[in-house]
Amino acid sequence: MNPFPYKRIVIVGTTSSGKSTLAEALSKRLGFKFIELDALYWEPNWTPADTFVFWERVERATDSKAWVVAGNYSRVRDLVWSRAETVIWLDFPFHTVFWRLLTRTIRRAVTREELWNGNRETFWEHLKLWSEESLFHWLFKTYWRRKRETPMLVSLYEHLTLIHFKHPKEAEEWLAALQIPTKHKGH
Repeated sequence: MNPFPYKRIVIVGTTSSGKSTLAEALSKRLGFKFIELDALYWEPNWTPADTFVFWERVERATDSKAWVVAGNYSRVRDLVWSRAETVIWLDFPFHTVFWRLLTRTIRRAVTREELWNGNRETFWEHLKLWSEESLFHWLFKTYWRRKRETPMLVSLYEHLTLIHFKHPKEAEEWLAALQIPTKHKGH
């Protein structure tokens, strides 16, 4: 197996596919900067950042030699993907991501886990499946669209290599087997 050659990595997938979890684990393993787009986008009280402010934050965050980005934000895709070397697509079965979303939402609501900028999720807001604020609504709205769009979007960036995982076990095994050259570790 060849050592992992990429230094600027984007991890995409639908909500609850494990983008942030894999990105954080990979960034620690490689010694790269971990960038979570949600943390750059969400202001206190679940207020979205102004588009220009968000763009500037992402531009600063990705202005380094080595990073792993977690997120799918279309408004900064061109900026991030044009700087990236590879896209890792977590393309897991619907039942897998639905179960992950359900258990994650319950856990976050019960523990009152702080996410970004003081924001916390409540379980009840996500049960309103008709509401744009519900992550379950978002999952139903975007799951099949991402399956169709992601290969096409990656093909628009000819310099990118696509790593495509169709099951969490594939991603876990890949991460466990990843070979890292010592000169590659770090920024």
